[in-house]
Amino acid sequence: MKDWFLAQQDCEAQGLDYVLITVVSVQGSAPRSEGTKLLVTSHQQFDTIGGGHLEYQAVKQARDMLQHEQAQPPKPLLKHYPLAASLGQCCGGRVSLLFEPFLLQQLQVIVFGAGHVGQALVPLLAQLPVSVIWVDNRYDMLPTDGPRGIQIRHHEHPVDQVDEAKPGCCFLVMTHHHGIDLTIAEAILKRGDAGYLGVIGSVTKGQKFHQRLAQRGFTDSQLNHLHCPMGKAGIDGKRPMEIAVAIAAQVMTLYQQPLTQMQDTAAITSVIAN
Repeated sequence: MKDWFLAQQDCEAQGLDYVLITVVSVQGSAPRSEGTKLLVTSHQQFDTIGGGHLEYQAVKQARDMLQHEQAQPPKPLLKHYPLAASLGQCCGGRVSLLFEPFLLQQLQVIVFGAGHVGQALVPLLAQLPVSVIWVDNRYDMLPTDGPRGIQIRHHEHPVDQVDEAKPGCCFLVMTHHHGIDLTIAEAILKRGDAGYLGVIGSVTKGQKFHQRLAQRGFTDSQLNHLHCPMGKAGIDGKRPMEIAVAIAAQVMTLYQQPLTQMQDTAAITSVIAN
């Protein structure tokens, strides 16, 4: 089990939102002492405040706080838990927990695909002030130990990651199959919050994607968010590193926008095919 302070360092490096839970007061018998901490993200938890129903309720409270609306960010919260009366724990004491939410507000970038461009791109993104998730459905392609601060996730169906993305997320999809690219692009458009959707590839590929998505009911207004080829204009080249530099430069223009503009455009979405 990773200690909470190591997990906190990783969250800060990744720009990952989290809630830090601290046992601030103990009366009577309790599973852990004052000062004990538990760190909770939307998908993981690190360290423990004793387990049992107390920890279950604390994790649920923390994740409820992480699901806030952007206009109403959560504030620190102090809650009191009588262990025997309401939680059914045999300790019988009373515990007070302090919930401290840390919302880092970095641009989230999701890279789908660990091919040549992905291998060149992710180390570049790791040096930028963005939160990066790297997704592929091939175990043998994803590194076991990637650049520091990069979350590496294996998904049998990479499109599932789209539903877990934050509003304002930048999707960079570079799968090994055009059909998967199209499925991911469709899922992103269905979210309705994509401010930028790019597809790396030829103009012909872009035209085909537009045609197929139009046949599936997407309007011209929606499809205007799909750009193919993609990457920052003026940076040319077909080598993986040249493509990666163009994409990284495009990401830089996105996170350098004022936060209010980022919230207006909602999601920055880039789909790349290797």
